[in-house]
Amino acid sequence: MNRSGTAGEAVHRTPVLIVGGSLVGLSTSLFLGRLGVPHTLVERHAGTSIHPRGRGNNVRTMELFRTAGVDGRIVEAASVLADNHGILQTPSLVGDAGEWLFREIDPGGGLARFSPAGWCLCSQNDLEPVLLRSARELGGDLRFSTEMMSFDQDADGVTALVKSRETGEHTTVRADYLVAADGPRSPVREALGIGHTGPGDLFHNVSVTFTSRDLAAVVGDRRFIVCYLTSPDGDGALLPVDNRERWVFHAPWHPEHGETIEEFTDERCVAHIRRAVGVPDLDVTITGRAAWHAAERVAERYADGRVFLAGDSAHEMSPTGAFGSNTGIQDAHNLAWKLAAVLGGWAGPGLLDTYDRERRPVAEATSARASSRSVEHSHPGYTPAADTTAGTGRKGGILNVALGYRYPSGAVLGADPATPVVPDSVALTGEPGSRAPHLWLDRVGTRVSTLDLYERSLVLLTSPHSRWQAAAAEVAAGLPVPLDVYGIGEGADLAPEPGTDWAAAHGVTPDGAVLVRPDGFVAWRHGGPAADPARTLREAVTTLLSRA
Repeated sequence: MNRSGTAGEAVHRTPVLIVGGSLVGLSTSLFLGRLGVPHTLVERHAGTSIHPRGRGNNVRTMELFRTAGVDGRIVEAASVLADNHGILQTPSLVGDAGEWLFREIDPGGGLARFSPAGWCLCSQNDLEPVLLRSARELGGDLRFSTEMMSFDQDADGVTALVKSRETGEHTTVRADYLVAADGPRSPVREALGIGHTGPGDLFHNVSVTFTSRDLAAVVGDRRFIVCYLTSPDGDGALLPVDNRERWVFHAPWHPEHGETIEEFTDERCVAHIRRAVGVPDLDVTITGRAAWHAAERVAERYADGRVFLAGDSAHEMSPTGAFGSNTGIQDAHNLAWKLAAVLGGWAGPGLLDTYDRERRPVAEATSARASSRSVEHSHPGYTPAADTTAGTGRKGGILNVALGYRYPSGAVLGADPATPVVPDSVALTGEPGSRAPHLWLDRVGTRVSTLDLYERSLVLLTSPHSRWQAAAAEVAAGLPVPLDVYGIGEGADLAPEPGTDWAAAHGVTPDGAVLVRPDGFVAWRHGGPAADPARTLREAVTTLLSRA
């Protein structure tokens, strides 16, 4: 709503102001919209990304989009790359030289044990319009060509001045909270004086978009996600956009040696791509170029009063593994339910303090893994310093980073503080601080995942007719807190598939209970019966939600 300020200027009031309308800002809008939280987003650019980048959406991100009801739209938008899976490393694309770093993202289909979702290769320019459309359908107030000029905060909220880049009109926005998803050079973070940890810049590339009708024949049936071309005079990374005519090539760039972006002329880029591919007369038409910088940085803190950092404003990572955008989207999801809980009055403001405590350690561990993966893949342009710590972040494969990360502290009770944030393997067995296990259930004739139960409320899992069910109803009515309780068992509304033991899968006995947060992470569990289940559960919920 708009009201007049003391000097007669328009004042727009909103619970949450999001600054930045790229992947993370749009995801924040989507998640808040799903939770019924009114918000306003401002983005200085006129529209969504036009560059095919940030394409790898990992399984955890796709779980979140599945819960938000947009996974079908995303898969449809990504259909052109549905058959692209592996990563190839080769001196050129002529002949049979080279090796596959891996051929399949999910060989053997083993991921189905852990998740109802899968990886999805959807470029940013295809994904952002889906998020924008979906967020607006949920009532999001998304304003492109609008730039935040300044902001101040006090004990009760944030006051920002925004400007329409089309009309020049200024509007004062008064918000309870501000989410800064304004990129790696975040003006909000700079204004707050928040520094970084980490080694900083790693390497630099120029992303060149081009068309070539003949390249598809050279590539043949090698349906890769990315191909690292390692010829000494033509190294780079080739990415298909449509597997037919549109492509992207990442060329190494060395500004540290005085090289400028202007030196990457069309002629130079065409010659470099031809050398890299191994076809001297390949038809190449350059359609665009953009510089990008790979870095390993994590903000020293993710919050300052009522202002929160998310995505690249909070962390930068090497692109190898696509960890950066996924970590940012997961930041948004973590923050959204906590903002909804505090704004909805069922959690205390202290719950928001757990955002930094949970997400910053994840970024630190994940960024180290991303740098390590760049070393393993010999990413073009990246030559680690002799004393670098890159490589020490390796912890097994990619699934443990994408899905197995944990919150040893934060809005969890009973987590082991010594547990690694990113474990060596994936073991989702119901420990507090881990993503709750995925099990298939029959819900009155419909097959659903346990993950489908989590989004808008706390959820208590028990056995049918357990004393915990009455306890949950008593706690929800008395606090009040949105708390849904599900009895899982034969004859119940939620029946597990034959051979499935929900209690064992969650690390409790059939007389126990598991409390799951709206983001699908286990908040607390009780291994068996309790003498006073209502009191026990009330104490857990009160502590978790900072209501004490």
